[in-house]
Amino acid sequence: MFDHVTIRASDRAASERFYATVLEPLGIVQTYSGADFAEWDDFSLAAATAGRPVTRRLHVAFVAPSPEHAEAFWRAGTEAGYRDDGAPGPRPQYGDDYYGAFLLERAPRAKPVVGNSAEAVHHGRLRRGGNVDHLWLRVADVAAARRFYATIAPHAGLRPGTDGPGRARFRGASGSFSVVAGEAPTAHVHIAFPAADDATVAAFHRAAVDAGYRDNGAPGERPEYHPGYYAAFVLDADGNNVEVVNHNRR
Repeated sequence: MFDHVTIRASDRAASERFYATVLEPLGIVQTYSGADFAEWDDFSLAAATAGRPVTRRLHVAFVAPSPEHAEAFWRAGTEAGYRDDGAPGPRPQYGDDYYGAFLLERAPRAKPVVGNSAEAVHHGRLRRGGNVDHLWLRVADVAAARRFYATIAPHAGLRPGTDGPGRARFRGASGSFSVVAGEAPTAHVHIAFPAADDATVAAFHRAAVDAGYRDNGAPGERPEYHPGYYAAFVLDADGNNVEVVNHNRR
Protein backbone atom coordinates (compact mmCIF):
# COMPACT_ATOMS: atom_id res chain seq x y z
CA MET A 1 0.00 0.00 0.00
CA PHE A 2 2.49 2.61 1.13
CA ASP A 3 5.94 3.00 -0.32
CA HIS A 4 6.69 5.41 2.48
CA VAL A 5 5.08 7.93 4.83
CA THR A 6 7.08 10.95 5.99
CA ILE A 7 6.24 13.45 8.70
CA ARG A 8 7.95 16.70 9.66
CA ALA A 9 8.70 17.56 13.30
CA SER A 10 9.32 20.86 15.08
CA ASP A 11 11.76 19.01 17.35
CA ARG A 12 13.36 16.25 15.30
CA ALA A 13 15.30 14.76 18.23
CA ALA A 14 12.23 14.62 20.49
CA SER A 15 10.08 12.99 17.81
CA GLU A 16 12.79 10.47 17.03
CA ARG A 17 12.99 9.53 20.73
CA PHE A 18 9.23 8.99 20.79
CA TYR A 19 9.15 6.65 17.81
CA ALA A 20 12.31 4.80 18.85
CA THR A 21 10.76 4.23 22.29
CA VAL A 22 7.37 2.93 21.14
CA LEU A 23 8.27 1.09 17.92
CA GLU A 24 11.00 -1.09 19.42
CA PRO A 25 8.47 -3.21 21.41
CA LEU A 26 6.69 -3.92 18.11
CA GLY A 27 9.89 -5.30 16.63
CA ILE A 28 10.13 -2.32 14.27
CA VAL A 29 13.81 -1.51 13.98
CA GLN A 30 15.20 1.86 12.99
CA THR A 31 16.86 1.47 9.60
CA TYR A 32 18.53 4.88 9.31
CA SER A 33 19.27 7.97 11.36
CA GLY A 34 21.29 10.83 9.95
CA ALA A 35 21.39 14.59 9.77
CA ASP A 36 18.65 14.65 7.15
CA PHE A 37 16.05 12.19 8.49
CA ALA A 38 15.32 9.12 10.62
CA GLU A 39 13.70 6.05 9.12
CA TRP A 40 11.96 2.83 10.10
CA ASP A 41 11.65 1.27 6.62
CA ASP A 42 8.39 2.73 5.24
CA PHE A 43 8.01 5.39 7.97
CA SER A 44 10.33 8.36 8.34
CA LEU A 45 10.58 11.76 9.97
CA ALA A 46 12.59 14.87 9.29
CA ALA A 47 12.93 18.34 10.77
CA ALA A 48 10.38 20.92 9.71
CA THR A 49 11.61 23.87 7.67
CA ALA A 50 10.07 27.09 6.42
CA GLY A 51 9.19 25.39 3.15
CA ARG A 52 8.16 22.07 4.71
CA PRO A 53 6.14 22.81 7.85
CA VAL A 54 5.30 20.60 10.81
CA THR A 55 2.97 17.65 10.25
CA ARG A 56 -0.11 17.92 12.45
CA ARG A 57 -3.22 15.89 13.24
CA LEU A 58 -2.13 12.71 11.48
CA HIS A 59 -3.14 9.31 12.82
CA VAL A 60 -0.68 6.55 11.94
CA ALA A 61 -1.19 2.92 12.98
CA PHE A 62 1.71 0.48 13.13
CA VAL A 63 1.57 -3.28 12.73
CA ALA A 64 1.51 -5.20 16.04
CA PRO A 65 2.21 -8.94 15.58
CA SER A 66 -0.02 -9.75 18.57
CA PRO A 67 -2.20 -8.00 21.18
CA GLU A 68 0.69 -8.41 23.60
CA HIS A 69 2.89 -6.35 21.28
CA ALA A 70 0.26 -3.60 21.25
CA GLU A 71 0.24 -3.63 25.05
CA ALA A 72 4.04 -3.41 25.15
CA PHE A 73 3.94 -0.42 22.76
CA TRP A 74 1.49 1.42 25.03
CA ARG A 75 3.34 0.49 28.21
CA ALA A 76 6.70 1.65 26.82
CA GLY A 77 5.18 4.97 25.82
CA THR A 78 3.26 5.74 29.00
CA GLU A 79 6.14 4.64 31.23
CA ALA A 80 8.40 7.05 29.32
CA GLY A 81 5.96 9.87 30.02
CA TYR A 82 4.12 10.04 26.72
CA ARG A 83 0.41 10.74 26.74
CA ASP A 84 -2.16 7.94 26.63
CA ASP A 85 -4.74 8.33 23.87
CA GLY A 86 -6.53 5.02 24.38
CA ALA A 87 -5.54 2.05 26.55
CA PRO A 88 -4.91 -1.36 24.94
CA GLY A 89 -8.05 -3.32 24.21
CA PRO A 90 -10.58 -4.52 21.63
CA ARG A 91 -12.17 -1.91 19.38
CA PRO A 92 -15.19 -3.76 17.92
CA GLN A 93 -16.35 -0.59 16.19
CA TYR A 94 -13.43 -1.09 13.78
CA GLY A 95 -13.65 -4.87 13.44
CA ASP A 96 -14.53 -8.03 15.32
CA ASP A 97 -10.88 -8.91 15.96
CA TYR A 98 -9.47 -5.35 16.10
CA TYR A 99 -7.12 -4.75 19.06
CA GLY A 100 -5.46 -1.37 19.42
CA ALA A 101 -3.50 0.88 21.73
CA PHE A 102 -3.06 4.62 21.23
CA LEU A 103 -0.55 7.31 22.21
CA LEU A 104 -0.02 10.99 21.43
CA GLU A 105 3.33 12.02 20.04
CA ARG A 106 4.86 14.63 22.30
CA ALA A 107 8.01 15.11 24.28
CA PRO A 108 7.47 13.94 27.89
CA ARG A 109 6.26 16.80 30.02
CA ALA A 110 6.96 19.33 27.25
CA LYS A 111 4.38 22.02 26.55
CA PRO A 112 4.26 21.98 22.72
CA VAL A 113 2.12 19.13 21.44
CA VAL A 114 2.93 17.96 17.94
CA GLY A 115 -0.66 16.84 17.51
CA ASN A 116 -0.14 13.46 15.84
CA SER A 117 -1.43 10.20 17.24
CA ALA A 118 0.23 6.80 16.97
CA GLU A 119 -1.41 3.42 17.31
CA ALA A 120 -0.27 -0.17 17.55
CA VAL A 121 -2.88 -2.44 16.01
CA HIS A 122 -3.45 -6.16 15.65
CA HIS A 123 -6.22 -7.67 13.52
CA GLY A 124 -6.76 -10.42 10.98
CA ARG A 125 -5.94 -8.31 7.90
CA LEU A 126 -2.72 -6.67 9.00
CA ARG A 127 -0.52 -4.94 6.46
CA ARG A 128 2.02 -7.31 4.94
CA GLY A 129 5.50 -6.20 3.97
CA GLY A 130 5.45 -2.89 5.83
CA ASN A 131 5.28 -1.26 9.23
CA VAL A 132 2.40 1.18 8.59
CA ASP A 133 -0.94 -0.66 8.72
CA HIS A 134 -3.14 2.35 8.08
CA LEU A 135 -3.44 6.12 8.15
CA TRP A 136 -6.32 8.41 9.06
CA LEU A 137 -6.24 11.87 7.51
CA ARG A 138 -8.61 14.50 8.85
CA VAL A 139 -9.97 16.53 5.95
CA ALA A 140 -12.02 19.68 5.45
CA ASP A 141 -14.40 18.01 2.98
CA VAL A 142 -14.70 14.21 2.84
CA ALA A 143 -16.34 14.23 -0.61
CA ALA A 144 -13.59 16.42 -2.06
CA ALA A 145 -10.87 14.28 -0.51
CA ARG A 146 -12.54 11.14 -1.79
CA ARG A 147 -12.66 12.58 -5.33
CA PHE A 148 -8.93 13.25 -5.26
CA TYR A 149 -7.97 9.76 -4.12
CA ALA A 150 -10.49 8.17 -6.50
CA THR A 151 -8.81 10.12 -9.31
CA ILE A 152 -5.35 8.74 -8.54
CA ALA A 153 -6.53 5.31 -7.38
CA PRO A 154 -5.90 3.42 -10.66
CA HIS A 155 -2.29 4.64 -10.69
CA ALA A 156 -1.57 4.36 -6.97
CA GLY A 157 -2.76 0.79 -6.45
CA LEU A 158 -5.84 1.85 -4.50
CA ARG A 159 -9.42 0.64 -4.51
CA PRO A 160 -12.39 2.17 -2.69
CA GLY A 161 -13.31 0.56 0.61
CA THR A 162 -16.45 0.86 2.70
CA ASP A 163 -17.50 4.45 3.35
CA GLY A 164 -19.24 5.53 6.53
CA PRO A 165 -20.70 8.73 7.98
CA GLY A 166 -18.02 11.37 7.67
CA ARG A 167 -15.47 8.91 6.35
CA ALA A 168 -14.17 7.41 3.07
CA ARG A 169 -11.79 4.48 2.99
CA PHE A 170 -9.29 3.18 0.44
CA ARG A 171 -7.45 -0.12 0.42
CA GLY A 172 -4.36 -1.45 -1.26
CA ALA A 173 -3.31 -5.03 -1.73
CA SER A 174 -2.47 -4.81 1.97
CA GLY A 175 -3.13 -1.90 4.31
CA SER A 176 -5.55 1.00 4.12
CA PHE A 177 -6.09 4.67 4.74
CA SER A 178 -9.15 6.74 5.50
CA VAL A 179 -10.13 10.36 5.06
CA VAL A 180 -12.34 11.51 7.91
CA ALA A 181 -14.22 14.71 8.70
CA GLY A 182 -12.36 17.06 11.00
CA GLU A 183 -12.66 20.70 11.99
CA ALA A 184 -8.90 21.05 11.54
CA PRO A 185 -7.47 18.93 8.70
CA THR A 186 -4.30 16.89 8.81
CA ALA A 187 -1.50 19.11 7.56
CA HIS A 188 1.82 18.59 5.82
CA VAL A 189 2.09 14.82 5.66
CA HIS A 190 3.87 13.14 2.74
CA ILE A 191 2.43 9.85 1.44
CA ALA A 192 4.10 7.85 -1.34
CA PHE A 193 2.55 4.93 -3.20
CA PRO A 194 4.60 2.43 -5.22
CA ALA A 195 4.44 1.94 -8.99
CA ALA A 196 5.77 -0.90 -11.13
CA ASP A 197 6.98 1.30 -13.98
CA ASP A 198 7.70 4.89 -14.99
CA ALA A 199 4.60 5.04 -17.21
CA THR A 200 2.35 4.58 -14.18
CA VAL A 201 4.11 7.46 -12.42
CA ALA A 202 3.49 9.70 -15.42
CA ALA A 203 -0.15 8.57 -15.70
CA PHE A 204 -0.74 9.41 -12.01
CA HIS A 205 0.62 12.90 -12.46
CA ARG A 206 -1.32 13.52 -15.69
CA ALA A 207 -4.61 12.28 -14.21
CA ALA A 208 -4.29 14.51 -11.15
CA VAL A 209 -3.20 17.65 -13.02
CA ASP A 210 -5.84 17.17 -15.73
CA ALA A 211 -8.47 16.96 -12.95
CA GLY A 212 -7.33 20.33 -11.61
CA TYR A 213 -5.10 19.25 -8.73
CA ARG A 214 -1.87 21.10 -8.07
CA ASP A 215 1.41 19.86 -9.46
CA ASN A 216 4.14 19.54 -6.82
CA GLY A 217 6.84 17.90 -8.93
CA ALA A 218 6.67 16.66 -12.51
CA PRO A 219 7.54 13.05 -13.40
CA GLY A 220 11.26 12.49 -13.49
CA GLU A 221 14.27 10.83 -11.92
CA ARG A 222 15.38 12.01 -8.49
CA PRO A 223 18.98 10.73 -8.25
CA GLU A 224 19.44 12.53 -4.93
CA TYR A 225 17.38 9.71 -3.41
CA HIS A 226 19.05 6.91 -5.35
CA PRO A 227 19.85 6.12 -9.00
CA GLY A 228 16.68 5.16 -10.86
CA TYR A 229 14.27 6.81 -8.38
CA TYR A 230 11.48 7.99 -10.71
CA ALA A 231 8.61 9.89 -9.10
CA ALA A 232 5.95 12.55 -9.45
CA PHE A 233 4.19 14.66 -6.82
CA VAL A 234 0.83 16.42 -6.50
CA LEU A 235 -1.04 18.07 -3.66
CA ASP A 236 -4.28 16.51 -2.45
CA ALA A 237 -7.45 18.47 -1.72
CA ASP A 238 -6.08 19.52 1.70
CA GLY A 239 -2.56 20.36 0.49
CA ASN A 240 -0.77 17.18 1.56
CA ASN A 241 2.08 16.00 -0.66
CA VAL A 242 1.20 12.76 -2.50
CA GLU A 243 3.77 10.85 -4.53
CA VAL A 244 3.84 7.82 -6.80
CA VAL A 245 7.31 6.31 -7.19
CA ASN A 246 9.02 3.59 -9.18
CA HIS A 247 12.37 2.67 -7.67
CA ASN A 248 13.60 0.93 -10.84
CA ARG A 249 15.24 -1.77 -8.77
CA ARG A 250 15.23 -5.23 -10.26
